Amino acid sequence: MAKPPKASMVDHALILELTKLLDETGLTEIEIEQNGQRVRVARGAVAAAPAPAPQPVAESIAKPLDPAKHPGVVTSPMVGTAYGAAEPGAKPFVEVGSTVKAGDTLLIIEAMKTMNQIPAPRGGTITQVLFDDGQPVEFGEPLVIIE
Repeated sequence: MAKPPKASMVDHALILELTKLLDETGLTEIEIEQNGQRVRVARGAVAAAPAPAPQPVAESIAKPLDPAKHPGVVTSPMVGTAYGAAEPGAKPFVEVGSTVKAGDTLLIIEAMKTMNQIPAPRGGTITQVLFDDGQPVEFGEPLVIIE
């Protein structure tokens, strides 16, 4: 007696539904188990191909200069928390475009519960503020650039 042909155990509707779910969610693969059967759907290499490497010339143009190497950089003299204003909600000591004289307060660094005013080492115009208010800073970290 011949055996009847085996029925396909693949649930095509389920596979289509999982594929649609991959597209909607942006996932690269999904796996489910139902009634003792496991189905895994994954995107092929074409859909997950990495982006082409940028050209070296474009990379050097797009790469910003290291602020620590700028001649007008003011670095943190200590470890602590940087604040741009005397108190929350107050006007910041300096902003991009501000003109400062040597000795003007640029920011405050709180270290060991002491508020330390950081003065401008020279006069000029603030071209970059490199810290966020309330941000922890390390010794030697670039904070402001004066040109």
